[in-house]
Amino acid sequence: MGLGGGGGGEGSEEREREREWEEAAEAVAYDSCTWPPPVVAVCGPGNSGKSAFSRLLLNTLVGRYKKVAYLDTDVGQPEFTPPGFVSIHVLEEQAEDFKMLYLRTPKRCFFFGDCSAKKNPKLLLSYIFSLYDYFLKDLYRFEDTDNTKKSAIPLVINTSGWVKGTGLHMLTEMLKYASPTHVIRLRTSVEGKNLPGGMFWLDEPEGDSAINLVEIRAAQHSPRHLLVKKEARIIRDLRIIAYFRQCLPMEFPVIDLHSQVSDYTVHHFLKGTIVGIATSASVPLSNQCSTPCCIGLGFIKAIDVSRDCIHLITPVSRQLLENADIFFRSSLTVPTCLLQVVSDTASDIADRLRELNCHG
Repeated sequence: MGLGGGGGGEGSEEREREREWEEAAEAVAYDSCTWPPPVVAVCGPGNSGKSAFSRLLLNTLVGRYKKVAYLDTDVGQPEFTPPGFVSIHVLEEQAEDFKMLYLRTPKRCFFFGDCSAKKNPKLLLSYIFSLYDYFLKDLYRFEDTDNTKKSAIPLVINTSGWVKGTGLHMLTEMLKYASPTHVIRLRTSVEGKNLPGGMFWLDEPEGDSAINLVEIRAAQHSPRHLLVKKEARIIRDLRIIAYFRQCLPMEFPVIDLHSQVSDYTVHHFLKGTIVGIATSASVPLSNQCSTPCCIGLGFIKAIDVSRDCIHLITPVSRQLLENADIFFRSSLTVPTCLLQVVSDTASDIADRLRELNCHG
């Protein structure tokens, strides 16, 4: 029994929600009809608990299938990459708490270059569709049951909390394209913030009997809207810093990446920015998108116009950089500590990141 009536009631509601979530995850993972393995989209407004439920679902699915694919479409708050990416991962172990900075190397990814899908919704959808096509072709090979290297694995799709206007249109198009077996709809107590009821993404109002729509209560005690925005900015900065900390195990080289640098305008525009790195020789993942996959991020420390040389800080290996010939511009805000390295030496940069590592 709780110490106070209100506290006891809140604790009881929280336990009920936890049981509801666990039952939903187990129903998806252990449904006897779940063959081929489930394709699950987790949807709901921002700050409703999509990441927490996705973690629970991933861990439950790993218990049955040993491997689980995870398609992260939220460029503002991705779980395993710095912001600005749409990516697909394969997990073979229990996922750690998503509140921690848990960076993983994706199977494939595209660099969208912004933390908001509003920049170019059509382009972002083409990236998502292409990664889904890759999943179907290379990972979702349930017909090859005799081939252990291509054994069947489920997919969890993490979606953005932008569920109004263009955001709702994007989600609708995504669900139509992926045709998930299960859609998890998180529902808040503020009805105006929720997604439309029923199978809103289907053209036929009766829906599809083969789709399992599961509605669960959202996480309670969410911070106020302004605090959420502030926290999101901080988390994005921390993820970018954590990404570039990966340089530390090496000797922290400043890579001289040769490129065609035409004039001072380009020099001025790119210096001190974060860019995506790619190679034009990479094969497109599908006919949905011809953009090459991204191999990592770089921070442009300087550009030597006279030598056609770009000085780039990146954890990407030299072997991969040898074939790199494309930079994707980004609109990502550069954390202050990275801006300070523009005038620093490589030794100064390493010392600064080590200091951040000690206090982070």
